[in-house]
Amino acid sequence: MANETTKTGADSPFSQAFGQAKSAAEDFTRIFSELKFPAVPDLELLLNAHKRNLETLSAANRVALEGAQAVAKRHMEILQQTVSELSETVRSFTNAGEPPQAKAAKQTELLKRSYERAVANTRELSDLISRSNTEALELLNRRVSEALDEVKTLVEKAGIKAG
Repeated sequence: MANETTKTGADSPFSQAFGQAKSAAEDFTRIFSELKFPAVPDLELLLNAHKRNLETLSAANRVALEGAQAVAKRHMEILQQTVSELSETVRSFTNAGEPPQAKAAKQTELLKRSYERAVANTRELSDLISRSNTEALELLNRRVSEALDEVKTLVEKAGIKAG
């Protein structure tokens, strides 16, 4: 039985929180779109922008969560592989008939391979994290740019032209 932290997809606590945030944003939009504020030239535009902000934040969080899950999954695979290889190595060192020089050479080679594998695994995990963060940040950057354009449009509609 999965606990709350290992659930994935639509059943995960994160997905549920995203759904609740989206529902709250829709309620906010519905309630405040019925109000008329004279100082705000286009309340509907403003509320839609806010809704898109929340949707983008939700999408960026989802991307980050999926990235974290991919990293955790790959980290577990690496750990399982390492434990399996360690078990094999221990068995190979129990060979009593092998001369000490051969054992030392085998240990040196094992140490070298282990170090190289650790560096490669660290790079792989780092790349996974970097790709996930880059994708989430690109979503946020694109939305911030759109939001600034929307603010400019609101200001221009209010009759205040930018210099």
